Amino acid sequence: MGIGFNPEEIDLVKLRERLRQMNDAELRSFGRNALYMTSPAANVGQGTRDSFVLQLDEARAELKRRNDLRDSKK
Repeated sequence: MGIGFNPEEIDLVKLRERLRQMNDAELRSFGRNALYMTSPAANVGQGTRDSFVLQLDEARAELKRRNDLRDSKK
């Protein structure tokens, strides 16, 4: 039995807020975990994999936002 949720069930506003509240190490760890869950080794169903792809994309977007913000302060 899989984890059992799909991308339509993810509240993007809440996910983005949660990612913003993470420190850099937590965000990287979250991203690594999401990346693993998108791999064939994770052995999850397609709907579940899609939800992790979405989470990975959001983690990458947050990291890019932080890096852009840091670069603009230089």
